[in-house]
Amino acid sequence: MAGGDEVKEVRNQQVLARDYISAIPVESDMYLNTSSTIKLRVPDDDDCQEAMLLKNLYLSCDPYMRGVKHSDDAASSTLQDRIVFFATDKPIVGYGVSKVVDSKHPEFKAGDLVWGITKWEEYTLIKNTQSFFKINHTDVPLSYYTGILGMPGMTAYAGFYEVCNPKKGEYVYVSSAFGAVGQLVGQFAKLMGCYVVGSAGSQEKVDILKNKFGFDEAFNYKEEADLAAALKRYFPQGIDIYFENVGGKMLDAVLLNMRLHGRIAVCGMISQYNFEQHQGVTNLMHLVYNRVRMEGFFVPDFYHLYPKFLDLVVPYIKQGNITYAEDIVEGLENGPASLVRLFSGRNAGKAVVVVARD
Repeated sequence: MAGGDEVKEVRNQQVLARDYISAIPVESDMYLNTSSTIKLRVPDDDDCQEAMLLKNLYLSCDPYMRGVKHSDDAASSTLQDRIVFFATDKPIVGYGVSKVVDSKHPEFKAGDLVWGITKWEEYTLIKNTQSFFKINHTDVPLSYYTGILGMPGMTAYAGFYEVCNPKKGEYVYVSSAFGAVGQLVGQFAKLMGCYVVGSAGSQEKVDILKNKFGFDEAFNYKEEADLAAALKRYFPQGIDIYFENVGGKMLDAVLLNMRLHGRIAVCGMISQYNFEQHQGVTNLMHLVYNRVRMEGFFVPDFYHLYPKFLDLVVPYIKQGNITYAEDIVEGLENGPASLVRLFSGRNAGKAVVVVARD
């Protein structure tokens, strides 16, 4: 915007957190603020020399929003751990797809479409653009950049291909397989010629894993009294690759079923996010017995591979080789309900909140 132009000021509706979240989120943990306004220009402040002003289009609801630090009570070593996703009377923070309204950054200009870490509000001033990627492929749904072509897609790609080093014909197990990451890991594995089993929390999701996403088998973990026995039933020869999204009792059961030289990519542990005292894991010696490599990973460490990732996944999407499910709600005011539904397992795909379509 030209410096002499009159700066337009508009309403900036926001979803704020009432306090830090210490349990499973409920809608009353969040509230809608309709009184905030914002000027549609990047300020001339010293800390805004490379800032950009975004109009948020799509917001992502993700499990990690509960899994990382929710109060600023200690120093953290990673970028995402330094982000407070729920802070008292502040907009919720999360990944989203946005349009640049104004920019002082040389790599972003007004009109550009981007994805990265933004806030749950109509407009956001971004002073640190480190986490943002310009969207060049606009012949696929923009909402995909909250999922399959954004952080969850990169997570699936990095964990499966880079951490697990898969080989054709291997036996792959994916927990929380209906999630935004798990559904992609399973399909990547099938495209590579692996045998794939996933677990989910309802029969409906199990049916979708097998009939829509192409998993060889799937089961409802809630109906299995003995998880180790269930895994033995589906993997009589053992598991080569486990994509870990759950932790706790599921991880303990998997450790009893890993094959020699198996690999475990630790993406998350959603079963533990709401415990103040995490559950212990008792079968770790099986890592030694079977020479299993278990490795945690942090997706921003792999963002330099994003162009390579797009070269693989965009053709898969266009050719119909990958199926992707979204659970989309319209309106920022419906964001809290969507987030709560995710943590209760009632989402029907990647949870996305539409703030604006353009």
